[in-house]
This record gives sequence, structure tokens and C-alpha cells, in this order.
Amino acid sequence: QVQLVESGGGLVQAGGSLRLSCAASGRTFSRYAMGWFRQAPGKEREFAATISWTGNTTYYADSVKGRFTISRDNAKNTVYLQMNSLKPEDTAVYYCAGRLYQATRNRDEYNYWGQGTQVTVSS
Repeated sequence: QVQLVESGGGLVQAGGSLRLSCAASGRTFSRYAMGWFRQAPGKEREFAATISWTGNTTYYADSVKGRFTISRDNAKNTVYLQMNSLKPEDTAVYYCAGRLYQATRNRDEYNYWGQGTQVTVSS
């Protein structure tokens, strides 16, 4: 069982940066691939980024590639999402999610979810 708690959201101007954190409970965090998803009002939850359990493999949505960076610190049971050059269309609730081992863009393959953190980008 893994419990996930996101933090780091907030209000930022377009062009600014935020770093989201997702703290995980449990001793087996290092075996979990971790993903970040986001959901804007009236839209489906969509994939943003994911990192494999080893940290060697990462995938990004085209909409965030080159601006967002996912990373993990297994010693701290934490995964991060560094978001730079933010745009108003990045406004959403951001969720972290976990599944064993392999990274995937498919939200249905994640077993554990956090409660989300709001990111608002003003123009």
C-alpha cells in the first residue's frame, strides 16, 4: 500500500516556475514508477510526465516537453515535477500516481493516487 501527498501548487504568473512534490509512504517506494497527471475544469485527467522505478526512463506529454522535468529521490520517498515557462493552459489540479516498476502514460494503469494540488497560471 502506498499513500501519496502532493504539495507545491499555487498561483504563478505566465513564464514563471513551480516545483511540485509528491511524498510517498511505504518502504517499497523505490519499486514504483511515478506519474504526474493534471485535470483542468471540465476536462479529463491527462498525462503530464512519468518516471520509472529506476529513474532511468522518463516520458512527457508533448504539451509539457522541454518545460517540465520529472525526477525522484528514493531516499526521501519523493517525486518532483519542476515546471518552468508556465502557461495559462497549464492551469489544473495536478495529481501524482504510482504503479509498480514500469512507467506508462496510461492513467488506468496506476494503482495509487494523491489528492491533488492546484496550479493556477495567470496571464
